[in-house]
This record gives sequence, structure tokens and C-alpha cells, in this order.
Amino acid sequence: MNDKKSGFVALIGRPNVGKSTLMNKLIGQKIAITSNKPQTTRNRIRTVYTDERGQIVFLDTPGMHKSRNKLGEYMVNVIRHTLGDADLILWLVEPDSHVGPGDKHVLESLKDVKVPVILCINKTDTIAHDDVLPVIAAFSKDHEFAEVIPVCALNGKGCDDLVDSIFKYLPEGDPFYDEDTVTDQPIRQITAELIREKALKCLNDEIPHGIAVTIEKMDFRKTMVNVDATIVCEKDSHKGIIIGRHGQMLKKIGSAARAEIENLVEKQVNLQLWVKVRRDWRDSDLYLRNFGYDGKLTDL
Repeated sequence: MNDKKSGFVALIGRPNVGKSTLMNKLIGQKIAITSNKPQTTRNRIRTVYTDERGQIVFLDTPGMHKSRNKLGEYMVNVIRHTLGDADLILWLVEPDSHVGPGDKHVLESLKDVKVPVILCINKTDTIAHDDVLPVIAAFSKDHEFAEVIPVCALNGKGCDDLVDSIFKYLPEGDPFYDEDTVTDQPIRQITAELIREKALKCLNDEIPHGIAVTIEKMDFRKTMVNVDATIVCEKDSHKGIIIGRHGQMLKKIGSAARAEIENLVEKQVNLQLWVKVRRDWRDSDLYLRNFGYDGKLTDL
């Protein structure tokens, strides 16, 4: 008999509960970008954890929200599609005993799922140990969870217990990927997301929702990688803010992104950034397809 286990685990939850941070911590490498801005994750990001017990394929999803444009509709579709593909669902919540409208929206989405759900209470470093119990009680009233596991994605506390529990609920089967695979995302896509992450962290609150990043060229040389990328925004006024006075903001974004990309490709990076305006691109089917949000989600 095959004693290995392999399966797909969907990470879901409201925006900013730490899904991407937790996934990065579990696989031991930064693949998904993180920020304190809502809806940082836009696509389904697939990463792979492999050890002697088998293989976990994590599916990081956008934060659950009500869509306000075609990009939002695409993100909601990503979540819905992922729930149908998973062998196990990992629902991340913050350590708050008040189940707000956002979490009730998630609960509604879980009503019809046929696979086990693990409730994962994140950010436990922000509360006292005994304060976890009221949180468990509040969320367990409306759904029967396979398990409830407190963790801290930032420092890794509870993550080993979480991985142990995940393997308990996965089906037996051979790995889907070889043991060295960490993600199936193309390097160009990860690079674009790293640039967007730095823009999210540097820019004002009103701009990040309206930006996208496209990689125009990625040229690998022996000791260097040349990257040409464009930051797309929706307004001329946003373009001015992104560039900044004498180009200082764009230089700040580029410098921070370059360091991350160099860690990714393990070579020196020559990064050239441009900024273009594409009005209302989040409601344009053409632009959404061009920027990688085309709604075509293949089954696993």
C-alpha cells in the first residue's frame, strides 16, 4: 500500500488575515507577496510542501470580499473555483471573538463544501493564551471544524502542529510535483508580484488597488538579469505620485524590488521601471486578460 499522502489545501479568509504570510512560512520561502493593504493577493498561488510523509499543495487565494468591478469578480471566481478543487480547506481568522460580516460571508461559502475544514486562528502573538478559547467558541457555533489550531504566521509558532494536522486529512497518493518544486508560478509572474508588493508598501492607500505590473522583458545573462517592467495605474494623478518628485518614489520602489528579485534569481538584477496610465483597467476585459487576470482557471 502507498503510505504517502498528497493533496490540495485551500487557504481562505478575509483580506489581511495573513494567508500569504502563513503560506510563505510553511514552505520556508517567499513566493506570495504580503502587505497591509486589502486584497493584495489577486490570483490563486500554488506552492508545494514536501517531506517524508508526502506532499501538500497549498492554494493561496484572494481575501473574500464583495466585488465592485470586473477584477473583483475575477478574484471572487478564483476563490469559488479553489474551494471546489481542494481536498482540505484551511480557514484563517484573526483572534477576535466577534464574528463580523466578513467572517459570516466566509461561513456562508463553507455551507456546501464536502471536505474537512481546519479553523486556523492566526496572530496569536497579539493576545494572551487564555483569550484563544472565546475565539474558538465564537467561530465553532456555526460550523463543525475538523480541528481548530492557533498559530502565529510571523514567528512560526504552531506551524508544525498545523502541518501535522493537514497530513491527517489528505488522501493517500503519489506526489504531484518532484520534491524540489516549491511553486509552479513562472519567474516572470513572481517578479511582477514582487514589484507590485513594493509599490503597495510605498504608496498611499488610494493608489494600490488601481495598479498592476507587467514584465516587458526578462533577459537572463551569465551573471546578471535585465528586467524591464511597467507599473500600470488608472489616473494621471496616480502616475505622478508613483513617479514622485524627481523620480524619487519610483527609485524607492525599484530599489526595494531589485533586492527581492536578486534573492529570487540569485543573480545581480538590472531593473528598469516605467509607469503607464490605463484608465479603468479593472473594468476592462481586454486589460484584465493582458495583465494576467483572464478568469481561465484550470482544474487541478
